Amino acid sequence: MPIRISGMNSGLDTEALVSALTSGYKTKVDNAKKAQTKISWKQDAWKNTNKKIYSLYTSISNLRFTSAYQAKKTSVSDTTKASVTASSQAAIGTHTLEVKDLASTAYLTGAKLTSKDAEGKVSTAKGSTKLSELGYDVKDGNTISFTYNGKKKDISVSKDSTVNDFVNALKDAGVQANFDEANGRIFVAAQKSGASYDFSFDEGGADTTDASKSALKALGLVSAPDGSTSADSGYAVKIKGADAKITLDGATYTGSTNDFSINGINISATGKTTAPVTITTSQDTQGLYDKVKDFLTQYNEVINDLTASYNAASAKGYEPLTDEQKASMSDTEVEKWEDKIKASLLRRDGTLDGVINTMTNAMSKSYKVGDKTMSWSTFGVHTLGFLNSAENEQNAYHIDGDEDDSLTSGNADKLMAALTRDPDSVIDFMQQSVSGLYKGIDQKMKSTSMRSAYTVYNDKEMASEYSDYSDVIKQWTTRLTEMEDKYYKQFANMEKQLAALQSNSSSLTGMMG
Repeated sequence: MPIRISGMNSGLDTEALVSALTSGYKTKVDNAKKAQTKISWKQDAWKNTNKKIYSLYTSISNLRFTSAYQAKKTSVSDTTKASVTASSQAAIGTHTLEVKDLASTAYLTGAKLTSKDAEGKVSTAKGSTKLSELGYDVKDGNTISFTYNGKKKDISVSKDSTVNDFVNALKDAGVQANFDEANGRIFVAAQKSGASYDFSFDEGGADTTDASKSALKALGLVSAPDGSTSADSGYAVKIKGADAKITLDGATYTGSTNDFSINGINISATGKTTAPVTITTSQDTQGLYDKVKDFLTQYNEVINDLTASYNAASAKGYEPLTDEQKASMSDTEVEKWEDKIKASLLRRDGTLDGVINTMTNAMSKSYKVGDKTMSWSTFGVHTLGFLNSAENEQNAYHIDGDEDDSLTSGNADKLMAALTRDPDSVIDFMQQSVSGLYKGIDQKMKSTSMRSAYTVYNDKEMASEYSDYSDVIKQWTTRLTEMEDKYYKQFANMEKQLAALQSNSSSLTGMMG
């Protein structure tokens, strides 16, 4: 870059002159930057809009299927004995339930273990305590038979085995086991509830040796001979694994857990009954109504937002600001200026218009339900039209009789009446309508050469345009710099010539004295 000399000899404002001479190139750069900025803002506007459309698309996906409609509700007369829910397959009516037994998980609390050192001092055992310190004095090795989930395992023990060695062997056998050093007890629990997951130590079978009995006693795992249930008497206490047993409408069912699913009724037993309790199953009309209302609420939020973007006020005459323009304005003024442009970016956008038409057309269709043709208006669900709607809400749907809607709350509630009279028809129509909407949006989100999958706008094309402007900005910036250098070089040369001319003139004047 040449040295840029100001007009010292000519008295000219060189920078102003160069700026004027290159203003055309500067305008080219500024215009390209403005266009690129608008594309960037438009990308952001579309990303935000696409996110809302995609959220609607994914959330309504399951509404196409019958499983999404919990058409039944249930109650139980004594909630301390059981909790109950019903699927859509549950038979409507009253059922009688008795809880005979609750499932339990096998659990053992060992006796407190104490050890003696060489001096006879007694202390609470630790995980590292050897069986010999617990009173096990059998010289040769021995085995303890342990049965869990129907499988028998022989655990090897010796006087040098530690408490932790034995606990780890139990874990290897599949149960949960732990030695609590703070309390000096071994705890054992099955992994699952039910009789099949019970466990036991062979304490006195025909094959049980005295050495095995001695090891169990040393480890605090021998049960009280009198059936005592206290682990403070020097014996272990065991809770057996047991199955749950209930009677529903006279039929008996057993299971390893307290949860049962019988003909669409899901029962979680929580307490034994002394007398039968009643389960009542009926249509969940309100639940279905809320399902429809929630869908329409979400649809309205999206369609109103799209409509507002399409009908946004014009920002004609507004363009992104240059750095020089921003410098002369306050931050608030800049923000208001830019917000005006951003709000108008999707105004009268053809792609957005296509999405709106797809959604509104899908919602306005009629569908065959049985031998009848139905539409949303069949159930008192409709738009208010252009004249009666709030601004940008002409595509939104309202439910007659909806107490939350001041515009239609006074009308007869056809939707609730239809759900009460014939819920299956409402569900059938709802599924078809949602499926039509889902398919319409799905088609708009298909991947093409100009847009990515699950995108309703031409994101690839816009990204390409943004990149192209980067190239244009670079080219015009380079050209601007070249022209500025050229003119500064010319002015510098002129200043040099003027300086030489002035010098010669001064010399001549001096000679002529």
